[in-house]
Order: sequence, then C-alpha cells, then structure tokens
Amino acid sequence: MNIRLVIVPYDSGLRGVRMGSGPEHLLSAGLAERLKRAGHDTETATIELTPGLFPSEISAAFDLNRQLASEVRRATDNGIFPLVLSGNCSTAIGTVAGIRHHDPGVLWFDAHGDFNTPETTVGGFLDGMALATLTGRCWSTLAAGVPGFQPVSEKRVALLGARDLDPREAEVLDGSGIEMIAAGVVSSGIDNLFGPAVTKRANVYLHFDFDVLDPAEGPANSYAADGGLSVAGMRSWIIHIARVCRIRAAALTAYDPGFDLDGRASENAMSLMETLVTGVATGDVAR
Repeated sequence: MNIRLVIVPYDSGLRGVRMGSGPEHLLSAGLAERLKRAGHDTETATIELTPGLFPSEISAAFDLNRQLASEVRRATDNGIFPLVLSGNCSTAIGTVAGIRHHDPGVLWFDAHGDFNTPETTVGGFLDGMALATLTGRCWSTLAAGVPGFQPVSEKRVALLGARDLDPREAEVLDGSGIEMIAAGVVSSGIDNLFGPAVTKRANVYLHFDFDVLDPAEGPANSYAADGGLSVAGMRSWIIHIARVCRIRAAALTAYDPGFDLDGRASENAMSLMETLVTGVATGDVAR
C-alpha cells in the first residue's frame, strides 16, 4: 500500500517542543523504514507554519489545518493513504476536511473528551476543544476557512476510552449525540463497537490520541490517566475496525518523547501504526 506520513511537529503553535517533538522522534526511531519493511511504499511530508505568521496557539492551529487539509486531499486523490503524526489533536480538523468527500464518521480514541468550548474550558487549552470544533460547537468561523471542512454530525462520532473529563465537559458530552464507550468497555472486547455512531462498512477517520493507552504501557505525555487500554487491546480494535470499515485517514497524536524514558512508548506507537496500515491494506472491506 502507498502511505504518506504527514508530519505536523507542533504543540500549541510551537515547533518541536513537548508533544510537538513526537512526530519527528518517531521518524528518527525508524517508523518509515519499519513500514517499508512491512511491504508498504512510504513517503513523508511535513507541514510547517506559513512564514511570517506569529505563532499564537489559535492562529497557528488553523494555519496548520488549512495546509494539512490540502495535503491529505492530494494524497487521497492519488490513491495514497494519509497517516498523520501530530503533536495536537486539533489536526483532526484538517485531516477530516481532506477526506470530507468520503463523508466519514469518526472513531476517536482518547483518554480525554476534547469536547470543551471557550465557555466550558477550565485550562484554556485549545487542543481540549478539538472534537467540539470538529462537530461544529466552537471556532466555527475559523474552521470554515479550512478547505473542505464541514462539521461532522455528533451522531456519527464515537468517543472511545475517555476517562479524564472536566465536569462541565462531561455534562455537555452526556447531552450530545456522541456515542461514548468507556475505557472499561473498550478494554473488555470489540463486539459492541458499532452502535448508532458508525455503521459497518462506513468510511471513517480513526483518531488515536496516544494517551488512550494505560500509562503502565509506557507514559504517553503529561496528560496520561490511569485506567486506559492495553497495547494488545488497542491492536484488537484497530484490526477489527480495519476489517469492517473503510479507514480513509488516521492520526497518531499527543506522543511526548520526554516521558518515554525507556523507549517502550515509541515502540508501542510504531507497532500499532504498522498494525494499522497493514490492516487498511488487507482489511476485508473492499476499498
């Protein structure tokens, strides 16, 4: 399979720091070579801020998303699978915009809800609003400037593994149309994945925030929370999703190598990405 690793090495508008250092760390650790050894033609593209742009968190995030949407669309138009490696989850806006012509549902694996808005957020972290923006609850004017962007209906979104929610965020999620599958349920098996949000044979965007894994597997970042998925459990989910859905694009986000003192986390990330692209290439659903 032809793969384009799309690198977005930013965290909160800053290049190469914290989680923004994760994408290039995985490249240095050999991710592209590993995928090539697995039989996939692999190329890379890096998204950079527009020269001269002052890198405030908000302006930087949407500048990166505008470029990312065009890069993802170019890949898919040429039959290349886009796998995004990003510091922040907010790049989902650009990635989904790039495959919006496939009308995708969203499978969002994350320890957090990312469903805050400027009115509900406690910490003011833009990345904690990524899923809310994707579904049209906030930052709608800026999101509309991303080529191809249209909000995804909440009824076509599943949030899996979330366990660390702000109080008001939890209230809003409870009243939303998003299908929530708790970490304990996700860990127990995959039989009940397909509920109202995403049906079998659907086109989907697979979002993998690395802190959905339990920190015992190797801490992902400073936001890691206990009670997450095992690597084996996540691998089972990826394989199952690839068998019954058309994964049109995927992303690995929020890996901070500063917390990966023994290299277990980077190995887990690369192993799961190999599972993902192999699953997309060999899945049972005709593409």
